[in-house]
Amino acid sequence: MEQENEQSVKSASQENRKQYNNNRRPNNDSSRPDNQNGNKPATANANAFNKNKNSSKGRRRQSLPVDENLRAFVELNQEAHKQRLNPHFKLDLNSKEKIRITPLGGLGEIGGNITVFETQNEAILVDVGMSFPDEDMHGVDILVPDFTYIREIKDKIKAVIITHAHEDHIGAMPYLFKEMQFPIYGSPLPLAMIAGKFDEHHIKEFKQYFNPIEKRKVYKVGNDFEIEWMHMTHSIIDSSSLAVTTSAGTVIHTGDFKIDHTPVDGYTADLHRLAYYGDKGVLCLLSDSTNSYNTAPTPSELSVAPALDRVFAKAEGRVILSTFSSNIHRVYQAIQYGIKYGRKVCVIGRSMERNIEVAMQYDYIKLPKNIFIEPEQVASMNDKEVLIVTTGSQGEPSSALFRMSIGEHRHVKIKPTDLIVLSSRAIPGNEGSISGMLNHLQRAGAKVANDRDIHVSGHASMEEQKLMLRLVNPKFFLPIHGEYNHVMKHKETAMMCGVPERNIYIMNDGDTVEIAPKYMRKVKTVRTGKTYIDNQNNHKIDDDIVIDRQKLALEGIVMIVAQIDGQHSTMLSKPLVTSFGLVADKQDKAFAKEIEDVLELFLVNIKEGLIENPRALENDLRQVVRKHIYRKMKKYPLIVPHIFVM
Repeated sequence: MEQENEQSVKSASQENRKQYNNNRRPNNDSSRPDNQNGNKPATANANAFNKNKNSSKGRRRQSLPVDENLRAFVELNQEAHKQRLNPHFKLDLNSKEKIRITPLGGLGEIGGNITVFETQNEAILVDVGMSFPDEDMHGVDILVPDFTYIREIKDKIKAVIITHAHEDHIGAMPYLFKEMQFPIYGSPLPLAMIAGKFDEHHIKEFKQYFNPIEKRKVYKVGNDFEIEWMHMTHSIIDSSSLAVTTSAGTVIHTGDFKIDHTPVDGYTADLHRLAYYGDKGVLCLLSDSTNSYNTAPTPSELSVAPALDRVFAKAEGRVILSTFSSNIHRVYQAIQYGIKYGRKVCVIGRSMERNIEVAMQYDYIKLPKNIFIEPEQVASMNDKEVLIVTTGSQGEPSSALFRMSIGEHRHVKIKPTDLIVLSSRAIPGNEGSISGMLNHLQRAGAKVANDRDIHVSGHASMEEQKLMLRLVNPKFFLPIHGEYNHVMKHKETAMMCGVPERNIYIMNDGDTVEIAPKYMRKVKTVRTGKTYIDNQNNHKIDDDIVIDRQKLALEGIVMIVAQIDGQHSTMLSKPLVTSFGLVADKQDKAFAKEIEDVLELFLVNIKEGLIENPRALENDLRQVVRKHIYRKMKKYPLIVPHIFVM
């Protein structure tokens, strides 16, 4: 009997553990003291527990009846979601047509955007932009894309398509059109900006190629392309995204964009048309990657207004506002607050003056003309009555604000009562020049306001990129516009939004990607690069000139002038040796003697017949001197020998 009781207790204990594990709560009966003291028979406990257990099992087996009609509609809705979200069902997979996309600039960099869309027989260019040089590109003002591939296919090109009027999308247009001309399609503001550039470059006659477009209207370009411009919000007005339709399918090119629900002019991004194409089925999406790392939505341009209001309310002297000249709505808001606080407006800087004038001429903004004053009037006015709007927020040495900061501007000298408002972010690479300009401004006693709430970006953050991906719902995805890390981050975002990794390709400039309804693949690489431009005379600078400038800056130069006796291979007099950037002035004589010794040794061991070939003689001497200097100084200076054989 005692053995049976022990087995019952053991069985009850196991059941208790099972119930605890199933219900995730302790059994109240088993924890009572009388159980622990053995006051109740273990078998009774076990029977009670088993009864409760069986009762519990019975409750779990009971379930609501399934309505087969509802279940059928669940399956129908699931299928509808699959059809809605899966672009494969919307494309003609039996089509043999294809389109090729080749970026010639804009990838692995900020700026210089230009892309070729190409079918079997025709092609279009999307944007023709410029970029800015690195610090080691001495004497270079701007960079324009290498047009080699465009020359190769120029007979196929039917048009240049413009998304918006930023310099990194239209800045290289004059340099292309001096060589080749094609019809240009774009909305009015970009065409007006390009017209101004054509005027500067004395090619006004090329305005005949302009074709202004109406947004939400499909234009036939050539035989193979149908293009619709869809309004998009950005940091410049009249921006557009593109729907490029060919027989292979529709490709959406976002251009630069952000999703601003409260833009200054009230013209929100045309999400309806993007959704329309997404519902029809989009073969591929090319989308702006610049702000891929920003997780918070990009603030509206209108959100800058309260900060500008505070700035003007507190300013005790002149307000000098500097921003990108293309950010018309930022300038417009600043001018409105200047008017509110009784200030006259002085616009300084050629690009700023031109952009405001164009925006007013075409009624993008409306301002009374009597609020504007000339720069020479500023000095005679009360400081509290002046707002100066100028260029130079990136610290460019030739800009108006920089010249003001160092006291070299003709009309405006910085005062301690001035408030400088920098309403822009630093373009990567410009941090040093901006910091230098700030030092000059603060030495002059001015206060500088560059708070974050005075500026907002014009590019989509991660959440807006997700919205674009979900609206367009493309089968294939090509992230564009930005450095490599930006497009890689955008790729991750696209995968989160349901685009398979195999349907995403990270392009480099020059990669030709072929896209068909069934596949996407890289088929070739074309030549790309940059052409150096001197903006003072709008002329090209040859590559070897820039290379020589870099060498001069880094390694220095050595010039050798010597007279040689042709019969005896000896020097007729001491050579003239001049160096720059290699040795200190006080060491010039010693260095000249050193090179003289090298030259004498060279002539002693000269090859037979070499003295009769001056060009070969100078080349050999150049190599000997270069090796000697490298052994002594670990430098490769530019060697310029002039040998006169007498």
